[in-house]
Amino acid sequence: EKTHLNVVVIGHVDSGKSTTTGHLIYQCGGIDKRTIEKFEKEAAELGKGSFKYAWVL
Repeated sequence: EKTHLNVVVIGHVDSGKSTTTGHLIYQCGGIDKRTIEKFEKEAAELGKGSFKYAWVL
C-alpha cells in the first residue's frame, strides 16, 4: 500500500491551482474542518470567500 502521492498541478494564472490543491489536502484529511472554517471567515472578511481552500497553502 502506497501512503504517499506526488501531484503536479499546472495551469494559467488564476485558474484555481491553489484552490484545487487546498481542497485536495482538506479532503484527504491533511487539515481539519475548524481550520478551514477559520480560513473561510478570514477570506470572507476580505471579500474572497471562494479562496478558503487556497489559503491552506
